Amino acid sequence: MAEANQHYYATRDPLGADGDFTTAPEISQMFGELIGLCLADIWMRSGRRPRPLYVELGPGRGTLAADALRSMERATLAPHVHFVETSPVLRERQSALLPHVTHHDRIDSLPTDRPLLIVANEFFDALPVRQYIRVADEWRERVVVRREAEGQFLPVPGYRRIESGLPPIAAQAQDGAIIETPMAGAEIAYALAQRIMKQGGAAIIIDYGYEGPLLGDTLQAVKSHQFADPFTDPGEVDLTTHVDFTVIGNMARQAGLRVFGTVGQGAFLRDLGIDARATQLMQTAPARAAEVEQARARLCNEDAMGTLFRAMVWTHPDWADPAGFGM
Repeated sequence: MAEANQHYYATRDPLGADGDFTTAPEISQMFGELIGLCLADIWMRSGRRPRPLYVELGPGRGTLAADALRSMERATLAPHVHFVETSPVLRERQSALLPHVTHHDRIDSLPTDRPLLIVANEFFDALPVRQYIRVADEWRERVVVRREAEGQFLPVPGYRRIESGLPPIAAQAQDGAIIETPMAGAEIAYALAQRIMKQGGAAIIIDYGYEGPLLGDTLQAVKSHQFADPFTDPGEVDLTTHVDFTVIGNMARQAGLRVFGTVGQGAFLRDLGIDARATQLMQTAPARAAEVEQARARLCNEDAMGTLFRAMVWTHPDWADPAGFGM
C-alpha cells in the first residue's frame, strides 16, 4: 500500500471530475471556510498566542487551505503556511495557489518554536495498515504475493504467526476474519500530538472511519470515481482504508492532549454554521442557490458524507475547547 500510493501520488493530480476522486474542499468553499474559522476561534479563545503556523497534511491542490486562510484573515489571523506533501505534481499546484507555502517531506522538519494549527483531511486513510487474518485457530499477518502464472498480485496469509498485540475482539473471531492495525497512522498521530503538547495548538482530523476495534477488511481502491480491485494495477489506483479513530485519538491522549469526538462530518459542519453560510451564499448569488444547496447536502447528509466521514479535534490542555461538538 505504501509503495503503490507513493508512486500514485507522485505521478498525477488525482482530484476532481477528470481525476479519480473528489474531496470535501473541492465540493464547496464552505468546508475550508468553516475549518479555518474553527481553528481561528480556538486560537482567539486561547489568548491569541503569537506566530502560530497553519499546517496541513496531504493538502491536495491547496483548496482547503486557501479557503481556510481567507476565513482566518477575517479573524485577524494570518499564519505562515506549511504543507506536508511529497508529490511533486501536487506541490506545483499548491504553490501556484499559495506562492508563499513552505513544503515538507515529513513532519520532522516542521518548525519547533511556535504553536501549530493542524488540518488532516483525508490524510490518514491513505497511510499503510497491517492486516491480520484468522486461519483455523491462529492469526497470521496478511501479505501480498505475485503469482507469476496469473500475472497478478494476491492477498494471502503469511507464514508468521501473531501471538500478541491483537485486541480482545480477536478471541471470538471466526475463520477468515480480518483485523486492521494502522501502525503508520498511529506513529504519525503520536508524533504530531507530541509537537502540539510541546508547542501548543490544535488539530482537526476528518476522514472516513470508525471507532474500533472492529473486524473487517476495509482496503479499497478507486479509479475514475469507481471502485476497483486493490490488487490490480498497483500504483495506478488510489488505495485507502477506513481510519480507526480510537487508535488515532489514543495516541493524542497518550501525549497529553485533550481529544474531542468523533462526530459525523455533517453534525460537525452544522455546529460550525454551514447552514447559515449556505444561506448567505445563496442570497449573495441566487443563480448558484441550487449548486450551494447540493454541496451542503453532499457534505452533511447521512446518505452522502455526513456520517461516514468523522471529525475529531485535539487541543493542548491549556487551549480552549473547540466548536463543532455541540458544547
